[in-house]
Amino acid sequence: MILVTGATGNIGSALLEELQAFGAGPLRGLTRDIARAAFPEGVEAVAGDFAETASLEPALEGVRALFLVSRMGSDAEIIEAAQRAGVEHVVLVSSITVQTHPHLGPAGENLTVEQLLKDSGMTWTILRPTQFASNALWWAGTIREHETVRVPYADTGLPTIHPADIASVARVALTESGHQERTYALTGPERVTARQQVGAIATVLGRKVPFAEISREEAHRQMTVFLGDEAADAVLDLTGGDVNDELLMVRDTVPQITSAPARTFQQWASENATAFR
Repeated sequence: MILVTGATGNIGSALLEELQAFGAGPLRGLTRDIARAAFPEGVEAVAGDFAETASLEPALEGVRALFLVSRMGSDAEIIEAAQRAGVEHVVLVSSITVQTHPHLGPAGENLTVEQLLKDSGMTWTILRPTQFASNALWWAGTIREHETVRVPYADTGLPTIHPADIASVARVALTESGHQERTYALTGPERVTARQQVGAIATVLGRKVPFAEISREEAHRQMTVFLGDEAADAVLDLTGGDVNDELLMVRDTVPQITSAPARTFQQWASENATAFR
């Protein structure tokens, strides 16, 4: 039995589809709302909430391997519950910031979760992806309203990754040998700037999307309302204010592990065009 947590999310939903397509199983998908979950045929839907670790215990019963996204609840309690349930292997989604920006608070939290897993006695695979292509959904409302997308650092290109590529690597780590006690930094196949991302979305929509670069100060004022001061600074550092060679590096980890080319941002935009219409 493989349990996929966050099964309705960008990575989890793609992972369940891949596992089902490759004949892995039995499969179980964890969701807070079974009534709204749409899983592939044959996937067992189970209810659970990261905020209530006790609710995860029925979902963990009989599970051999677990897919887990960090910092969605009390990771220490979740890992302990998995250990008690007899889970043998955990594939954890952490963040590339653990190695590129270890001084940032979220990176330190991810590193703590990684160490908790390593100390658990279960075997593990840690995935450290870079910026998600799906972060572009932040602009969806603006683009649907035909308003101007305003971003700082418009021409800083990061090797943005398609969430389905994270899922593909996770599928291999969950079902094939040779990936225990391995940590993988994951990126897309090329650097893509915010300006290029909006251009790709405009192409699939078949219309112009107004775009403007703004200052860090203006972006910080806008983001602080939703994220708070410290988190806004961290996001701005990672999108262009404090980039380094490690963060900008394009890695070939995805094709090496999956034997398939890494998906481009253009592909993600084509697959998600309806979100911007």
